[in-house]
Amino acid sequence: MFLDPNTIGKISLRLQQDCFDFLPELILCGTIVLMLFLRLFTAMSRWHLGLEALTLTLVALAVAWVQWQSIPMGPDGRSDGISRPIFGGADPASGLLVYDNFTIYLRLFLLSFTALIIWLSLLTGIPDAEDSGDFYCLLLGATVGMCLMASANHLLMVFIGIEMASLPSYALAGFLKGRRQSSEASLKYVVYGGGAAGVMLYGISLIAGKFGTGYLPDLAKVIPEVASQGLDPVLMLGMLFILVGIAFKLAAVPFHFWCPDVFEGAAAEVAGFLSVASKGAALALLARLVLVLTAPATAADPTALTRYLVPTLAFFAAITATFGNLAAYSQTNLKRLLAYSTIAHAGYMMMGLATLTKEGASAVLFYLIVYLVMNLGAFAVVAFLRNQTGSEDLASFRGLIHRAPVLVITLAIFLLSLLGLPPLAGFAAKFQIFWALFKAGQFYANEGQQSLSTTMYALLVIGGVNTVFSLVYYVRVLKVMILEKPLEEVEGRPSVPLAVPPLSAFYATLLAALIFVVGIFWNPLAVQSEKGVERLRDPLSTVDAKPATDSPALAGGPAERMP
Repeated sequence: MFLDPNTIGKISLRLQQDCFDFLPELILCGTIVLMLFLRLFTAMSRWHLGLEALTLTLVALAVAWVQWQSIPMGPDGRSDGISRPIFGGADPASGLLVYDNFTIYLRLFLLSFTALIIWLSLLTGIPDAEDSGDFYCLLLGATVGMCLMASANHLLMVFIGIEMASLPSYALAGFLKGRRQSSEASLKYVVYGGGAAGVMLYGISLIAGKFGTGYLPDLAKVIPEVASQGLDPVLMLGMLFILVGIAFKLAAVPFHFWCPDVFEGAAAEVAGFLSVASKGAALALLARLVLVLTAPATAADPTALTRYLVPTLAFFAAITATFGNLAAYSQTNLKRLLAYSTIAHAGYMMMGLATLTKEGASAVLFYLIVYLVMNLGAFAVVAFLRNQTGSEDLASFRGLIHRAPVLVITLAIFLLSLLGLPPLAGFAAKFQIFWALFKAGQFYANEGQQSLSTTMYALLVIGGVNTVFSLVYYVRVLKVMILEKPLEEVEGRPSVPLAVPPLSAFYATLLAALIFVVGIFWNPLAVQSEKGVERLRDPLSTVDAKPATDSPALAGGPAERMP
């Protein structure tokens, strides 16, 4: 059986549109191929490819920005949003990926962060010229996988995206050749990652086998019907195993074991990449899964799945934030301390998703941008200090304010922002999360879901208490660097100022300035974050059913029904 010319023409036109929608990822793939091709020439074997990688990443970022600006606007000046499946072949409604506001927002986030990481690597000298091709191929490959995670519309693409992001990350973690600690970190990452991938794939097989489809919009129409009839063992195990795979990438407790050891063994540049990009992609995937699956387009009880997911996400968010903050108390290595800080902040962002509302998802998108700046800044300062002192232990940085005042002051800004101190951007980010929890508590109370309302308020209290917990270890770092005597004076040696390169100081200062700007003028970013979740729950399925907005309780979430 052959397709008629008219059908072939439609497929061709749709493929062209799909490729344009997928253009930023295609540019990254082309960059990887180009760098591998350049290494075939002897003259280029010793050429540092950082500038090439940075330039083409910025090109991909520019394309994503054009896509963001081209999103149609409604007559009231607000975004109408865009939402369509791509790469569906002859069936335009069954694409493996989805192109919407949420996808484009996460592309901007990931590509901006990747460009900043490449710039940081050029400043710190990791990697060297000989290994630069391999390093940037792995870095960009992981970024492509994370973009797929954010735009997945099928369970198979969920798994492929996670693996495409994970496999290059394993190699990046062990990229420091000749260091036993780095090799050990990579091995631990591979072992934990392989186990989590196997569990997740089994969960996907359970869900797809039970319902006969892997498309998320189709599952959103059948899963609530099953959930409304009571606990189904296959559904429960399948969802649990899928969440295990996502929790591994998110470093959520109790799947966080790899994070501190990997961060300590890896280069600070790689640890910074994993701490932000990996968490952002995992949160995007989790948001897409839970928000799509809890926005049913059927007559079944729309709150059945919500009653299971809200307490589950809230519980893991609470223990993740609490454990991360408490475990950071005893850390003396700055990278391990920031690793546990990363775990804690993953818990804060999970609190926003635990609301299962578009308002909560918008707060998470806001938090991600702020987290990018402050966490990258902290790891960047650690990398600069490592190059100057040869150490990443806190004891080596005693009295550092006298030797490198610019780096210490900028690090203080990043740590206090991570704490959530106003007027820094970290305060705005936590305020957005806590406000979403408060509004969700009101909403569920109005809907008669008192247990869910109580869960939201309890989570709000836990988030506030954890902010106080984190004060201790962030301030302890500043106490050692500012108030204690320099290590040289204690040992009877003269204290010599560190020769911090001007570009390194400029990089840290630029990120610190952004912390103040966003902390004071946060409304523009909040507006863009709201735009990022427009039409996130719109139906894309081939199954004929009423539109998702017919579900009054969950289609738009509390953000659309609250005063």
